[in-house]
Amino acid sequence: MALDGDSKPAINIIRRKKVVHAGHSGAWKVAYADFVTAMMSLFIVLWCVGQSKQVKDYVAHYFRDPGASFQETKSSVLNGGLSPMSNANAGTRGLPMNSSAMEMNSLQREGKKLEQMIAHTPEFKKFTNQISITVSKEGLRIELIENAHGLFFNVGSAQLKPETVTLLQMIAKELSTMPNQIIIEGYTDARPYVSPNYTNWELSTDRANAARKVMDEGGLLTKQILEVRGYGDRRLRDPAHPYDFSNRRVSILVTPMTNDATVTAGEAVDTMKIGG
Repeated sequence: MALDGDSKPAINIIRRKKVVHAGHSGAWKVAYADFVTAMMSLFIVLWCVGQSKQVKDYVAHYFRDPGASFQETKSSVLNGGLSPMSNANAGTRGLPMNSSAMEMNSLQREGKKLEQMIAHTPEFKKFTNQISITVSKEGLRIELIENAHGLFFNVGSAQLKPETVTLLQMIAKELSTMPNQIIIEGYTDARPYVSPNYTNWELSTDRANAARKVMDEGGLLTKQILEVRGYGDRRLRDPAHPYDFSNRRVSILVTPMTNDATVTAGEAVDTMKIGG
């Protein structure tokens, strides 16, 4: 460029736009972690699909309450709930429970639910203090314990009273949602039956079978009924008082599905005396 006289040369300033290239951030790591997690979840789901219903139930119970620990429990409607008992095999809170503990935990929750349903139904108010709900290795046991005047059955008969029918139908409807099998048992006191052709053996069996029929009509699945037993006066609830009316009862036993949670039929069950 030519310069005239003292004029200064023109200065052209060229400003180049600086392009900042994005660095390698850690966003891809998050996306990759999400991908790996999704794949792992898929594999777990596919594994569960191929397992038995029993395993699926255990997995479902765990994810519903993963931190729960099992404690053997017992309750009555009067006492207002299942109270904890010591159990040497109880799981530790925060650690995965084994299948037996998960099974017992499930039965415990079901027992608590039944106890609340009975306690909050005005029609069953007179049954308060006569229904025992216990959970042990033997399973979830619901006992209907007679009083001196025949609360659940007509005295000396297998004829159910109307309120008892309603109660058993409610219990049946609730238990039908479970995969467990049911044993229904009948018991009498040691007082001999008045008829020589009809003994306590027949009475206890007929009462247990009458309860089965009502529960079957109430929605309990036929395949859930494992046994109907009549023990007569051979397994007294209060052996010190063999003629006491509390020995007359019908018991509904929800058996565990796990082999390590079961006991033999003759093994003692830790229960409590109602109101005691």
